Amino acid sequence: MAVNRNDRRRTAYRESGYGQMYVYGNAVPKQQVLPKRKSEREPADEVRMSRQVRKNRNRAMSINPAYAGFLAVAAVFAVLVCVCYLRLQSDTISRSENITALQQELSVMTEANDTALHAAEDSVNLEEVRTKAVEELGMVYASQGTVIEYDAPTNESVTQYDDIPASGILAKSEETN
Repeated sequence: MAVNRNDRRRTAYRESGYGQMYVYGNAVPKQQVLPKRKSEREPADEVRMSRQVRKNRNRAMSINPAYAGFLAVAAVFAVLVCVCYLRLQSDTISRSENITALQQELSVMTEANDTALHAAEDSVNLEEVRTKAVEELGMVYASQGTVIEYDAPTNESVTQYDDIPASGILAKSEETN
């Protein structure tokens, strides 16, 4: 398998630490471990630091009591918001379950009501009722001249204490003729 010469160079360049070592050919020498660098700051620098600098660093590293109080209030507020959110979510779920239970109960009651209505309708034979009313009780169908229509004085219900006269007039003042 032939490998392009430029590909080998690019690979060697990348693996070597980007430009520290350039290798020709196919034999790559072992990398040497570099010695550790000394830290730029030595312990002697801390001795030379003035008291003011150390004081400023300590002040910067410590937390102000007002800031700590603010963080405590913010944390308590966050916990209260989370508790309220969880309570609202719980209420929503329980109401949803209650609504579902009530809907199921309504459907059961509606089905029972429809069943009872159909049973009541099926139990009554209208032809039998008509026969009993006409033959046993002597009722007759209204003929053309037996229905008397009149104008009611109000739209309320009317209680009939006596027969309605043929003229259809229920009350007549003596002054009018």
